[in-house]
This record gives sequence, structure tokens and C-alpha cells, in this order.
Amino acid sequence: MKKNILITAIGGDIAQGIASILRQAFPSWSLVGIDVHDRHAGSLFVDYFCQAPRAADANYEDALQTIVRQHQIDLIIPMSEAELQFLAYQEYIEIGGAKLLMANHRAIEIGADKLKTAQFLTSIGLPAPWTDLAENFDSTKHLPCIFKPRRGAGSKAVFRCDTAKEVTFYQEHHVNAIIQELLLPADQEVTCGVFRTIDGKTAVLQLLRTLTGGFTGWARVINHSDVLFQCSKLASALNLRGSINVQLRITANGAKIFEINPRFSSTVLMRHQMGFSDLLWSIQDLMGDDIHLFSPQVGTTAVRLQGAQLLSSHALGKT
Repeated sequence: MKKNILITAIGGDIAQGIASILRQAFPSWSLVGIDVHDRHAGSLFVDYFCQAPRAADANYEDALQTIVRQHQIDLIIPMSEAELQFLAYQEYIEIGGAKLLMANHRAIEIGADKLKTAQFLTSIGLPAPWTDLAENFDSTKHLPCIFKPRRGAGSKAVFRCDTAKEVTFYQEHHVNAIIQELLLPADQEVTCGVFRTIDGKTAVLQLLRTLTGGFTGWARVINHSDVLFQCSKLASALNLRGSINVQLRITANGAKIFEINPRFSSTVLMRHQMGFSDLLWSIQDLMGDDIHLFSPQVGTTAVRLQGAQLLSSHALGKT
């Protein structure tokens, strides 16, 4: 059955990955993309593109309802963390009659706050890196550390600090930040897609990764028993429904989760190509359809590609 899908923040790589998957899986579906501006490639991935206000704008909800009505939207996939937090705070499950495809409100509430994430992990008995507000920095016990925003931003504004001078510098330029235990070794970072159905069936994909420009540039499927246990316990404790991304490092003292991204990950297209189709599973679960979970073979490897395409061209004058 044909559906009309609205994908927000279509200028971003995650939303474009989502659109690519939907285009391949459901070629007859109509895709509408929105973003706050049009200086990006988003229009190439959807049938219709519209500009819309930010989630913090007073007109955001009205604008969303107008687009839903104009395009007869069946399903909304919110992609920006600001939108997810707004929608979760309002406890919305639909807008204008269109269902929202996102993780459950509890997962968003915890995952959107990095300090609350560490506190929650500790409360359910999982090992977590020490984490504190940057304003509580103590050079006698907090070095070396990671300095980063308390909320959102992905890998942006994340800094390793080895001296008190570095922490002080970043404090002056970044408000509402946290400091966190530096987890080593750096080459043992794992990003995990964690999906859970309404009836509690859970799938975990573990990807040992290398970052390139803040994104996963290389990823290989692994199967670490401690990682599986922690991600499964976390999903149960959050009463997760839908898909989230869990980031951790495997240290000499075992795996430690340091972040939860309560949304589809930038690896969503990469892992879909591996057969871990958490986007399609999420849609099927929301629609009440049967789901067949799949785990890619250990050692399966993927890389991120780059490309370019002209939106318009003009004849070059000769000199």
C-alpha cells in the first residue's frame, strides 16, 4: 500500500540515508523532506522539499501540521535531536493524524542528556564512565578527561583534555558542558544499533569502528558477549521501542557505554546494507506487521563513500 512519508532535517546525512533506504524498499512511496534551509543535497533524495521552522520556533508545530495536511502524510520520521526532544517532551505519538516514527519517550529523555545517561547506567548496574558537570572540574581527580556538550551535537565540540588549562579554555567557550572519563584504547570504539519491538524482541548490531571527520568511516561487525549483555539490559531498562544507537569502548576493564543517541544512527544506511534493517523493522513494528530480525555475519565490513552532484550548471565563459 502506497504511503506518504515526511522526513525532517533532510539536509543531514542520516535523513538522506533514511530516504535512500525507503526509496529502495518502497519505490512507489512518496517522500517529502523538510529542513530549515535549502543549501544542501536533501532535495535530491525526496519527491518534494519544503522549508520549515526549527523545533524551537513557536510556529514549528503549526508548520508541521500544515505540511502533513498538504501532502497527506501517513508517517513522520523526525531526525533532529531538537525535534525528538520537543516531541518526546510533549508526549506526542502523532501530528495531524500522521504517526511519529521514533524511539519511545523514556529512551529520548535519557539519551538526550549525557549526564543523565551516565547516572541511569549506574542506576541499573551497568559500568559507566565517571561523568560530571564541567563546572565541578577538579584537576586532582578529573584528568585526563573528555569535555563535551551535555546535550546533542553528536561528535561536535568534543575535546580531549590533558591539562587544567585546556578544561578552563573550553569552559569559557562552551556552556552547559560535562566532563567525562577518558576511555581507552581509542581503537576499540564500538557503535551499536539497538532495536526492540513492542513485545520485547531485541536485536543488537555491534560495529567496531574508525571515525573519519566525526563520522563512522569504517565499520566491522563483531560479537562481544559483554557488549551484547549491556545493550540488551539497557534496552529492557528503557522499555525501548524502536531504534537507538549506543556508543561504547572496550577497555581493559570491560565495555563501558559512554553515550546513547536516541535516534537512527549515521550508520543506518551502512547497517541496512549489512541486513540489519532497523528502519524497516521500526516501520513494520509501528504498523503491526510481522518482523524477521537478522544479524549480519561477524567480520562483515563496510566503509563510507563520498560523492558530489550538480544541482544546476551554467555555461563557462571563455577568457
